[in-house]
Formats: sequence, C-alpha cells, structure tokens
Amino acid sequence: MLRKLASLPSGRRAKWVVLALWVVLLIPAVLLAGKLGDVQENDNSAWLPGDAESTAVVERAEKFQPTDTVLALVIYDRQDGVTAADMAKAQADAGAFQDVEKVVGQPQGPLKSEDGKAIQTVVQVQKDKSGWDGINKVVKEMTDVGKADADGLGFHVTGPAGYASDSIDAFGGGGGLTAITAAVVVVILLLTYRSPILPLLPLMTAGGALMTSEAVIYLLAKHAGLVVNTQTSFILTVLVFGAATDYALLLTSRYREELRRHEDRHEAMAVALHRSGPAIVASAATVAVSLMLLMLATLNSTQGLGPASAVGILVGLLAMVTLMPALLVICDRWVFWPVKPVYGSAAATKEGIWTRVGNAVSARPRVVWIGTALALGVMAIGAFGLKSDGLSNKDQFTNKPQMVVGEEIKNEHFPAGAGDPVYVVAKASSAEQVSAALADVPGVAGVSEPVVKGDEAMILGELEDSPTGTSAMNTVERARTVVHAVDGADAQVGGNTAIMLDTREAAAHDSKLIIPIVLVVVFLILALLLRAIVAPLLLMATVVLSFAAAIGVSNLVFEHVFNFAGTDANFPLLTFVFLVALGIDYNIFLVTRVREVALEQGTRRGALIGLSTTGGVITSAGLVLAGTFAAMASLPLVFAAELGFAVAFGVLLDTMIVRSVLVTALTLDADRWMWWPSALFRRQDVPPPVDEDKRDLEPALRGT
Repeated sequence: MLRKLASLPSGRRAKWVVLALWVVLLIPAVLLAGKLGDVQENDNSAWLPGDAESTAVVERAEKFQPTDTVLALVIYDRQDGVTAADMAKAQADAGAFQDVEKVVGQPQGPLKSEDGKAIQTVVQVQKDKSGWDGINKVVKEMTDVGKADADGLGFHVTGPAGYASDSIDAFGGGGGLTAITAAVVVVILLLTYRSPILPLLPLMTAGGALMTSEAVIYLLAKHAGLVVNTQTSFILTVLVFGAATDYALLLTSRYREELRRHEDRHEAMAVALHRSGPAIVASAATVAVSLMLLMLATLNSTQGLGPASAVGILVGLLAMVTLMPALLVICDRWVFWPVKPVYGSAAATKEGIWTRVGNAVSARPRVVWIGTALALGVMAIGAFGLKSDGLSNKDQFTNKPQMVVGEEIKNEHFPAGAGDPVYVVAKASSAEQVSAALADVPGVAGVSEPVVKGDEAMILGELEDSPTGTSAMNTVERARTVVHAVDGADAQVGGNTAIMLDTREAAAHDSKLIIPIVLVVVFLILALLLRAIVAPLLLMATVVLSFAAAIGVSNLVFEHVFNFAGTDANFPLLTFVFLVALGIDYNIFLVTRVREVALEQGTRRGALIGLSTTGGVITSAGLVLAGTFAAMASLPLVFAAELGFAVAFGVLLDTMIVRSVLVTALTLDADRWMWWPSALFRRQDVPPPVDEDKRDLEPALRGT
C-alpha cells in the first residue's frame, strides 16, 4: 500500500492531476488567507482563560464603565517648561480628539505636571473587530492632531493604546518577514543545490502551503472559535517555510540518488518517496502532535498557536509529498542543471566531511559522547539564570517607538501609575473596608472613592510603579491577598496590570503541564517508529540536553550582548516545543536511515553510512530552518528576536553537534543494543557490508 501511495504523485498522468488539484485549491486559499488579519485577537484580555481573576473583573465592571475601550495616554513635554499657549493647544487637542472616530467619552485633562514640564490627557479609544489595526488608525489620527502646529512641544501617545499602535507597526513588517524568509530559503537552496532553477520548486511549494495554511486557520478562527493573533501569523510563516523546505530537501536528495539508479524518472520518484516518505511523515507527525499539545494550555493565545502551527506543518507535509514530487517529475532531470544526475553515474564521493566526522567518532565513540555531553552540560548552566517573568510594555521593543518614549517622559514628570489604575470590584456592603485595605497596600499610591451601582462597588487604585512593570505586578499580588481577606466582600482585582500578571502565571502553569506531556508523547512516537525503547530514550536525552544548552547560551547572549530586560513568560515553553519537536525531526531523518542500513549491514556500519549519506541534506535542512527563524530578528520586537535566536542557535547546535557527533557516537557505542528489544537487536547474522551506492533497489519498485 505504501509503495502504491508513493507512486501516485509521480504517475505519468497523476502528476498533472496533482498539479491541477493544487491550482484549483490555491485560488480560494489566496483569497481567504488575505482575511486572516480580520479574525486576529491581539487584546491581552482575550488571551486569558475565563476563570482568570482579571477576566472576571472585566465582566463585573461592565456596569461601571465600557469594557470595550482602551486607554490612550497623551503626553506633551517641553524641557524649558510648558507655556500657556501649550496648555491652550492641549485643551484644543482634547476637543479635536473627540472628533476622531472610535474616540469615546470626554477626555480627562489636560493636566500639567507638578514640575511644569509636561501635560497629560487621558483618552478612551473604542475597540472593534479590527483589534490593534483599528487602535493604530485612531492613534495615528490623534498624533496628526497633536503634532500639528506644535511649535517645539513634544507629543507622544503611550499607555495601552500606544502599545497596541506601536505593536501593530512592528508586526506590520509581516509582509517584509515573509520576503526575508523566502530570500533566506532561496540563498541557502542555491548554495545547497548549486542550481539556479531547482530552488524555485520548494519555494513555490512552501509558499502555496503557507497560503493554504492561512486559509484553513482563517476558517477555524471564523467558525470554530480558534484564537489567533499577529504573533501566531509570523511564527506560522517561519515554521511553514522552514519545515516544508526541510521536507523538500530530504525528498529531493533521495530523488537525486534514485535518478542515478533508475532511467525512468517516474520510477525514481516512486522509490524516493517510498524510501524517504516514512521519515518525512514521522517527522511531521512528531512536530504536529507536539504543537497540538499546546491546546492543553490555559492561555488562549498559546492554545490557538498549537493547532494553527500544526495546520501549517501538516499542510506543508501534504504539499511536499504531493505537489513537490509532481513538479520535480514534470520538470524532468534538467531542473538540476547544471549538474544533472545521469542514469548509471556514480554518486557523490563518500569522502566528504561527514564521512570524515564519522570515521573520527568511530575511533573512540564512548570518549566522544561523554565529552560532548559534558560540553553541552556546561553550556546549559546559563539556563539557571533565565528571567522569564515577562516583559513590561516598554521592554518589548528592540527600538524606542513613540509609546516607549512617551512612557519614559510620563514616568519622569507624573506618578508612574497615573492614568492606568487597578480595578477592584467588591460587594457594595464591604466597599469601605475593601477601600481601606487597598489603601494600605505597599505600592498603591492612592485610592478613589468607591463607586456603587446596585449591590456592586468599584474602587480604583493608582500604582506607584509603571503599570506594565514587574514591581506593579507584585503590587497587584499583594493587593489581591489583602482584599481577598476581607470577609464577605467577594473582592477581585483587575485592570491591565492584573491581566499581565494573570498571563504570566498562566504561562508558568502551562510550561509545568505541557513540557512533561510533550516528552512522553514524543518518546511514544519514536518507540513506535523505531520499534525500540533504548534508541528513543537516547534520542530524547540528546534533544533535551541540546535544548538546555541552547537556553543557557541564549540567556547569556540576551543579558550580556543584547541587554534585554528578560524574556516573555511564554518563551521557555515555545522554545522547548519548537526545539524538541524540530530536533527530533533531524534525529528521525538520521536514525531511520541508520536502521535501514543496519538491517543489511549491522548497526555500526549503519551509523557511519547513515551519517555520511544524510549529513549533507540534514545540514542544509538545519541551515534553512535556522535561517528562517533568524529572519524573525527583522521585527523590532524582543520576543521575536529572542525566540528567533534561541531556535536558530538550538537548531544549528542540534544539526552540527548533537546529531552528527553525539547521536553517532552513542549509536556506535550502543551497537545493536540501540534497537532493544526489537528483532533487529536480537539479530546475530548480519550480512557482509555492501556498497550502499550500488545496492539493487529494484525490489522496492515491484508493485509500484
């Protein structure tokens, strides 16, 4: 059955049918993919689970104020001191802001700072289905108003609305990210294939897979309640391009081999798919299942990222085992120009770099794997200092956009927490007690008079520290402890700072829950694929060690080279899932080839031939994946830069060191114990070595 399935995309007539089906599929896919931005939810509160305290406060506070608004803090400044004309302009601007569509209510202010050098106005901006895009348009219109006839008066929009606006500007490089990612793929494929034409096929196929993935995700978000955001979109781009191109590299490499053994290119592709297909499918399944486990997260944004990324992987897999083979066969051997694989010609020499590496490792494999493991362990030490408590809004950018500058000016001239209070909702009968308790909390600068409506009361608390910083979140924790202790008050603390705190705690919970489950599931997949227990255990150990080393080095680079304040709360979990799933990917590519050869020539010979024959293509695949994730650094966002660097470094570490040296050394040292307790472990009658390049593969074609 597998041989028959493998022959379908490369059939003499079927290849045209496959191409036609994909063309028909891509027409609506392109249209739907363009609508993905319409269903994105970038509001932090939309990411939280329904049982989060800040989510409950949003629901209870509906009777006191609109819950579909976001604060825009408008800051004016003049170093020599604001003038009467400046105050008049700020007053006029406040009136003009009300004419901006989506600005609701009466602006609060303008209010001059005590030192007389700054002015603050608080504006409410209504959110709509366009999310951050809509807020961005409002902020830009307000900026046009504020900067007109300013006469040297500084103008900045900060607060939650300013953050949303600058974030969408940063993410607005999504189209640029796609172009950069595609360019990285093309350059690496040109160096790999040394052909000006061949790289176009995987690039077009990956592009089609991305469009189709985005269309499917749009439909799931529109009709099945899938939560997606802009972060999901840019991760999807690099993941689909990277993983799909990896599968194309593995398939094309095997197809090139088979073209030398088979005169008919259709037969060559059938054998290539039959031989490489199980590894490609197993790799994609491992990644997809690992990503789907993110659905166990309590954080809605993480829940949505899992299935969205899994869709991208599975569509990429489908494209690379159907459309890519069809295109290769349609184009014939000339697509490899100028070095076309000729039927009957010898394969590339075995005396390449990976053959030499294998020979060096085979001399003393135990010493090699122990030494390599110790070196990785030393690199992993840096992981203990990782700061993953989350980042304040101003620390989330690699540059200094309007929001960051405005917040710095606001904190210099006004109380840091001004304009973005915490909200406490309690029973009206306990309002005074809750208000008094809140006022005594360290870090709370002031408390408003309780506002009572029906049997509920709301109290606003001004923070001493910046509302988006760690200190403010610690204050919210203390406030919750205090107000929860008021007997019978049913008091809850919410607001933007509380939302950030709940997001951080949900992310920490998700990491503790999901990471062990991912390890167990990936182990089971490997055990089924390799029909063994020892090999999966060793492979899992190498990938976890590689992950720890990557995190350790990344943390040192973040702190001492890039001078980042810390990492996003989701960083450890997402980096783990990507590195473990993708790291296992390359181990599957290698070890399935090792096992294939071991069935004929024994495990030690299989380890050396497996490394020699897959070394080049896996290295190229690793470079592609690392390059696509490194492209994320083109976005001026700390989270993108950190995730991109950590995954790119981890993939290169896994490709160059872990897979080639550590796994090969372990396989050589373990020998047939690698396959315990399978039948291959029990085999004693290993046939004599044969030339891998000249072995007869015709039996694989029978029945295809």
